[in-house]
Amino acid sequence: MTFPVVGMVGGGQLARMTHEAGIPLGIRFKLLSDTPQDSAAQVVSDVVVGDYRDLDTLRDFARDCDVITFDHEHVPTEHLRALEADGIPVRPGPDALVHAQDKGVMRAKLDAIGVPCPRHRIVSDPQDVAAFAAEGDGFPVILKTVRGGYDGKGVWFVSSVEEAAEPFRAGVPVLAEEKVDFVRELAANVVRSPHDQAVAYPVVESQQVDGVCDTVIAPAPDLPEERALQAEQLALRIAKELGVVGHLAVELFETRDGRILVNELAMRPHNSGHWSQDGAITSQFANHVRAVLDLPLGDPRPRAGWTVMVNVLGGDFPDMYSAYLHCMARDPQLKIHMYGKDVKPGRKVGHVNTYGDDLADVLDRARHAAAYLRGTITE
Repeated sequence: MTFPVVGMVGGGQLARMTHEAGIPLGIRFKLLSDTPQDSAAQVVSDVVVGDYRDLDTLRDFARDCDVITFDHEHVPTEHLRALEADGIPVRPGPDALVHAQDKGVMRAKLDAIGVPCPRHRIVSDPQDVAAFAAEGDGFPVILKTVRGGYDGKGVWFVSSVEEAAEPFRAGVPVLAEEKVDFVRELAANVVRSPHDQAVAYPVVESQQVDGVCDTVIAPAPDLPEERALQAEQLALRIAKELGVVGHLAVELFETRDGRILVNELAMRPHNSGHWSQDGAITSQFANHVRAVLDLPLGDPRPRAGWTVMVNVLGGDFPDMYSAYLHCMARDPQLKIHMYGKDVKPGRKVGHVNTYGDDLADVLDRARHAAAYLRGTITE
């Protein structure tokens, strides 16, 4: 029996966990990785080490793959069009993925289809930033490079025209956005197949620390059913309008006046969906594999009343394995997911999932485990 080969561009933890989800199905993975030490390269048997920015490398890699997908959005759009011209399925395709690659393109498209977003405009220099600020409520404003930013990188909180100079040094267009008065950040995760089947996961609350996702609570506590349904339907509509195939994460602001605004898009498995590994009937990773292969999608419903994911960041305690004894003994239901990365301060090296019917207990268990693994607590 012949099983398909999924070509995954990018060797990070998202590729590692997507590969894991394909193992029970017998799906074969081929990986294009930057180095042999990358997270996914440690566990995938068929690894090509090469530069995803080189078209010849991409073509050679893709030649015996049945479909190409990604664990990041950085492959040049024109290279993806060349692969499609060669007859290789690329999912999501370049016409969809460009909206996750370029924030300016994304905002223009979302405006065109009537999706609520923060007030925004492409700006040309610090004086233009000041003019943008004056058009609204003044400083502060948010500046973002249109390409290449993630986990708080490429994003600036600007309180004056003098502070606005730094983003322009990158030499790429800069997007200015209003500073939204929000209650919290939410995320709506959906998966869509080539035949337009789509599923939506429960809307989650995403808590950030220093611009990096720290805690995800599924479902978002105290979110009115009507607003949750609005967010799910919005994400499903964006996936359809943009032609997304695979997983789509729509990062949202819940504003103090009751609106839902779209902040960012990611067209791949996403940190806000890691809870689904242990908390949903079908994880985001398993459904992404199903979608790119055009298999029927799995049930996204939660298994428990609450699931909490907390990221494990590197600290000053590199021997995390020694912490397993305490964490596992204290909480036999705890799920630990480590990425095979060297421990460096502030680096995402893993995450933990907990679940149950008492949110306060589930939160405490997850935060305790993540802090103990990092070494910030010792009991």
